Amino acid sequence: MSNNTIQIKIEVKKSGLKRKLDETIRSIEGMHVQMSQDTRRADLLIFELGNDTENEFQHIRSLLNSDVVAEVFLISENSDPAVLMQAIKTGAKEFFTLPLKEEEVTQALKELKKKIKRDNRRNSPKIGQIITVVGSKGGIGTTTVAVNLAVNLAEKQNVKSVALIDMNMMFGEIPLFLEIKPGYHWGEIVKNISRLDSTFLMNALSKHSSGVHILPSPGSLNGSASAAPEMMGHLTGFMQKLFDFVIIDAGQSANEITLKILEMSDNVLLMSLLSLPCLSNTNKLLQSISDLGFLPEERIKIIINRYLTKSEISLQEAEESIHKKIFWTIPNDYNTTMSAINNGKPLSGIAPKAQITKNLNNLTDIFAPKEEKQPTKWWKILSNRS
Repeated sequence: MSNNTIQIKIEVKKSGLKRKLDETIRSIEGMHVQMSQDTRRADLLIFELGNDTENEFQHIRSLLNSDVVAEVFLISENSDPAVLMQAIKTGAKEFFTLPLKEEEVTQALKELKKKIKRDNRRNSPKIGQIITVVGSKGGIGTTTVAVNLAVNLAEKQNVKSVALIDMNMMFGEIPLFLEIKPGYHWGEIVKNISRLDSTFLMNALSKHSSGVHILPSPGSLNGSASAAPEMMGHLTGFMQKLFDFVIIDAGQSANEITLKILEMSDNVLLMSLLSLPCLSNTNKLLQSISDLGFLPEERIKIIINRYLTKSEISLQEAEESIHKKIFWTIPNDYNTTMSAINNGKPLSGIAPKAQITKNLNNLTDIFAPKEEKQPTKWWKILSNRS
């Protein structure tokens, strides 16, 4: 069983109620109902109040104080305000009245799951997301997507740090897209991989005005031939500990280093066009990755760039040809894109209201969604007034 599984203990008096709760909990991925004899700490106790509420509340406080359970949801036939107030003071996070409404319990459990995930992320060593953008052929916009995705992420309030790595060995263009003059490239870091620490790395990175830290490619084969997959994996993994997001522009590379990076990636954005050559290459790449068996299929997301609604090949036909759903489409806007590239600026700095700019902003929101504020329940307001 996964260490991330949420452990739930149920203490209710009615067998029918226990069965209903058990079914509801098991319908949510990542949750486990403990057996009555299980002595492990429970992340949640669901407890049904009876007639002896004074002793029951004392029992619950004892469990919380001794850290036998982390959170408590209460169920009761009695919705008297005095009982509600006592539940609040005891530390119960939810209070359900009978007859039980399954949708309310499900929502509360999902909120608890989100909270535990947030808490685990805060308390565990920082591990950022790696998003790799790779093309089914050259010149189809991998750098445009990688650059603008990185800049959009850096501009989000809930994202503190973003790194952008250019894996195009010979033809890396990220410095041109963002009009910077980097002092170092990753080939020089790999040569001195034994010296790698946060000070060395941060001194080697170039920082764009958007806040993105950039690690360019060597721009030639000279001096970088010694880069091995293990070295690049070590470098990328180290950066993952320092940044919330590591965006990698892999171009159309298909070498051992790229395969190592793909294996480490949380998401792979596979770029394609609605053309037979691109879709054919996309299909070959998908099949090759599947045959190697190192990357779960759900991590690969197909992006159709330069999308026209009246294309000769429809999205449905494209999906049938590659045997995979298309994740996202980016509209064709040659003039705006080229203006951004030629001016060395992200799309948000050239045309913030353009359709393509909004489209890439929406794509960014998928990977770094805003944290929604949960509505305050009326009985929690009552608690604040007491």
